[in-house]
Amino acid sequence: MILKLGIPKGSLQDATVELFRRAGFKVAISDRSYYPRIDDPAIECTLLRAQEMARYVEQGILDAGLTGLDWVLENDADVEEVADLVYAKTGSGKARWVLAVPENSPFNSVRDLEGMRIATEAVKLTERYLAANGVKARVEYSWGATEVKPPRLADAIVEITETGSSLRANNLRVVDTILETNTKLIANRAAWAEPEKRRKLEQIAMLLKGAIDAEGKVGLLMNVPRADLDRVLGILPSLLKPTISDLTDHAWVDLTVVLEEKVARELIPELKRVGASGIVEFPLNKVIL
Repeated sequence: MILKLGIPKGSLQDATVELFRRAGFKVAISDRSYYPRIDDPAIECTLLRAQEMARYVEQGILDAGLTGLDWVLENDADVEEVADLVYAKTGSGKARWVLAVPENSPFNSVRDLEGMRIATEAVKLTERYLAANGVKARVEYSWGATEVKPPRLADAIVEITETGSSLRANNLRVVDTILETNTKLIANRAAWAEPEKRRKLEQIAMLLKGAIDAEGKVGLLMNVPRADLDRVLGILPSLLKPTISDLTDHAWVDLTVVLEEKVARELIPELKRVGASGIVEFPLNKVIL
């Protein structure tokens, strides 16, 4: 069994390769090839733009791929959603498709754009949004540099943003949010129906979600006198209940806990103060819930 998997080329490429690394897969991408190497003989990778991914997965050219919810909807793709993976090119947050106009524009709502020109890469999403609001406007496909088109080449744009910094840099303001989106692991429905491929996809999904859940978290390992255990537990926030193990010296226990990394720097001195010793902080690649 070989699983044909699409890796998104472009803005999500580096973040996706890093996510796979933390999930336990080594993906090597060459500048001269659209077929990355992966250290799993059951997976065959293809590098493909996220905008096209859902179409090729639906058609069965790929068994599965990673792409945004926005591009699944834009392509009207009939695919299986295997996993919701909230990560992005600059962080772990979701992105938004927004309707934006120049700062000094008289337009303050979508209804003000009746008969106007809107530039976007997401034509179908925009047309559906306009129809839902009862607005007729001219929607034109933008081949790039969408933010610079208003006011000369378009009255408004529909563009994707994570932080809004690019919009602000081009003196644009957001009028409305059309869609909130993030990466999905999607599968061809016939491939999903094959037991071997489904098991492999479920394994990949579990490991990728585990890598995302581990982001910003660390593990703490420490020795605690049994007499001080309640005091330590009293100040110890945790993702799950701590693991407590007996040591050969029955007066002590070994305690392991997972928590937010930003909490650890404040917590470690307090743990030391209430009796913990031999405290070790270690990074996490995956947290499987």
